[in-house]
Amino acid sequence: MKYAPYISEFANILQNIVVTDREGKVLDTQSALDDACKVFASVKETGGCIYLIGNGGSSGIISHTAVDFTNACKLKAYPLTDNSMLTCYANDYGYENIFNEPLSHHFTDKDVLLSVSSSGNSENIVRATNTAHSKGGKTVTFSGFKPDNKLRNTGDINIWLDSTSYGFVEIGHSLVIHYIIDILAGNV
Repeated sequence: MKYAPYISEFANILQNIVVTDREGKVLDTQSALDDACKVFASVKETGGCIYLIGNGGSSGIISHTAVDFTNACKLKAYPLTDNSMLTCYANDYGYENIFNEPLSHHFTDKDVLLSVSSSGNSENIVRATNTAHSKGGKTVTFSGFKPDNKLRNTGDINIWLDSTSYGFVEIGHSLVIHYIIDILAGNV
């Protein structure tokens, strides 16, 4: 594929983002992104923090996002990506619980969880998102690939990209997250 059609395909994916709530109801994209901004900003008022989880490339996205939330937005944000913690929980509780276990101890109803999974089918991400919800906090998810992926209806706000290309999904997630950060930081 040549560059121009490649970029056009990516633009089409971004223009057709689908945002749903926990029940699967499709939300107006702009209103839902505005609501996501309010959810993230709420941690400043409540004294909570934003926890971030992701695997592989999504882990890189959430690490970068935590820096931007902290630096640009002055929000408490913690990616659950510490190597010692991950290997401890994988060894003691299984990889499917590497995020679930620390969240079950630390997450409160004042907190927000940002879950990123390209496929939306990573068991460790889905479990942790459900745990955060059960503890009364807010959850925002980013996924792609199949519209019926497991993560897509676990968040209060679920942002889904209709693509099976890791590149498009990961860069799309990064772009939408940067949009949210730019709003919170007052840049747009």
